[in-house]
Amino acid sequence: MGFKYFGAMVLLAPLLGGCANLGFYWQSVGGQMEIWKREQPIATLLDDQTTSPDLKRRLESVLRMREFASRELGLPDNGSFRKYADLERPYVLWNVFAAPKFSVKPKEWCFVIAGCVSYRGYFSQSEAERIAEDQRSQGYDVFVAGVPAYSTLGWFDDPVLNTFIHFPETEVARLIFHELAHQAVYVKDDTTFNESFAVTVQQEGVSRWLVENGSAEQRAAFDAAQQRKKDFVQLVMKYRSRLDELYRSAISDSQKRERKRQIFSDLQQDYTQLKASWGGFSGYDHWLPPQANNASLASVAAYTQLVPAFQRLLAAHDGNLARFFRELKEIAKLPKAERLARLEGR
Repeated sequence: MGFKYFGAMVLLAPLLGGCANLGFYWQSVGGQMEIWKREQPIATLLDDQTTSPDLKRRLESVLRMREFASRELGLPDNGSFRKYADLERPYVLWNVFAAPKFSVKPKEWCFVIAGCVSYRGYFSQSEAERIAEDQRSQGYDVFVAGVPAYSTLGWFDDPVLNTFIHFPETEVARLIFHELAHQAVYVKDDTTFNESFAVTVQQEGVSRWLVENGSAEQRAAFDAAQQRKKDFVQLVMKYRSRLDELYRSAISDSQKRERKRQIFSDLQQDYTQLKASWGGFSGYDHWLPPQANNASLASVAAYTQLVPAFQRLLAAHDGNLARFFRELKEIAKLPKAERLARLEGR
């Protein structure tokens, strides 16, 4: 066993937790080791005559994005996204979200260093589905989502993966900026803070990338995508509030169950109308499937709920990301309630 792999076992053990998480720990170590076995320096692939021209073009673009991320966005300048790995599967991870039948708040799983998070990531889809079924048997609403990229929070250098390299250029940039943002600021026990922060950075980063590198057509497409995302999030949060109000009410469980069914039916109808206004765009279908439930709505909220607050804070710093990061690192030290109040200006 090489030192790198031994190091993974030593470092990931406290990251993932103790005996109760032993199975999860081993699959995480195995998944990370498989990525390392497959990764190659991008520079090597660019010099390799057998590398396809299309992949070379995309990897060259990634290196420009990587340099831009550190130079213009102040994101960590390290070995992340300077290697490439083909995993021969569509996703690197499958995240499992679970929420009680009558709650919009997701279940949390806790680990020593990463803290408590509102999902568990599995390198095997079958394992993710097995855990999902176990959660369902315990009475939880469950949602499983494929993930094209993830961050080791700076513990290791994260590579570019086949799971996203063939996405449109703006999507590749979005993922790189998002995952690097997790290395810049990360708060234990606060998934919504971490994901909303990373989404804010990715949006600002892609916008700036397009100003410098994008075409008018790409900028227009990005603006349209941002508007669709805003529309989708507003819809989800509207219905999440309705559900929260229902679950807090004093009516019987049978009444809650029936009204819950009706609320989700109304949500699907409104979503169908929203898609029609987008010209049939269906990119959010996976996040809001016909069997949408508390867990799928919680997954959307985790990535978006605090984005407006982060955007206001960035605007207060006149878009200066260095100052923005510095203040957030101070905010991150506060207890959760104080942190939220500070972000929301209370």
